[in-house]
Amino acid sequence: MNHYNLSPSAKAIERIPVYIISGFLGSGKTTLLNRLLNHAPKSAVIINEFGATPIDQQLLREHKVPLSTLVGGCLCCQVRGSLTPLLKNLRMAWDSGDKSFERVIIETSGVANPEPVLDILLRERWLAARYSLQGVIATVSASMDKDHFDSFPEAQAQIAWADTVVMTQTDLATADAIAKLDARLSVLAPAATRLTAVQGELDPDALLNCPKKFWRLRDTKLPDLPEHGFNTITLQLEHPLQWERLQKALEYLIARYSKQLVRLKGMVYTPEQNEPLLVQGVAGRLYPTTRLPVRTSDDGIGRLVIITQGEVKGLAEDLMTQLY
Repeated sequence: MNHYNLSPSAKAIERIPVYIISGFLGSGKTTLLNRLLNHAPKSAVIINEFGATPIDQQLLREHKVPLSTLVGGCLCCQVRGSLTPLLKNLRMAWDSGDKSFERVIIETSGVANPEPVLDILLRERWLAARYSLQGVIATVSASMDKDHFDSFPEAQAQIAWADTVVMTQTDLATADAIAKLDARLSVLAPAATRLTAVQGELDPDALLNCPKKFWRLRDTKLPDLPEHGFNTITLQLEHPLQWERLQKALEYLIARYSKQLVRLKGMVYTPEQNEPLLVQGVAGRLYPTTRLPVRTSDDGIGRLVIITQGEVKGLAEDLMTQLY
């Protein structure tokens, strides 16, 4: 057991607000974070990505904020030990005069349970004396099929631990699907504030000023969370690809492996565009691409990260055959 000596001065120091953004793969966490940073640019950001190659941070490249990425596992398990020293380093920089940020926003991976992150912030006394947990925000896609949602206990845990639940992608869902999801949320997170993002837009103040500490009163029974049964495949695309060929290959992949493929994301280069493109797919759907601003540090190599439920033999080879 660790013992900490909290001096009177440590108890009285200013605490930095912390927000946790969670939500299942493809539910719009990074899009929401982008909106928040437009409104609250003085934020330090910690992004956790399940795969070994960071892709989500590319969506944030236009923001000049302190950005740290934890890759190769989840904050709730494999890379949990990396969070404490990272937060300590941020705090020490802040104490030394780095006032480039007024808050810290932690975006967990899409398959992470936020509870261990809460545990770190609340039980590690050095951190608890210097950081103030302001709220847990969870995104949930209204377009996610109920059976798909119910098959992943991680998605349910993310909702149950939230102070605020943001329903996203409502423009892709039917009124009946939205009503069913709303009823499901009433069971999983009855005390949480519920917001709706319309085409990714919502009032940032509603998130930054969200009521907190509902999770302390949570009595919803959560499913047991076994060790993640997810597998990550990372592909490097050395040369630009014709967009039509790339699109057909990705559509083939999503259709062919719809039951096993949980998430597809990547940054790719095409001869038709000067800018790199962000491609994303989830739950049998390929989303419209997003153009990313060009950076001098770009190496021109495309990267695709594919997350599957369990190991899928031959998937990478199959995709490369379609691409080349």
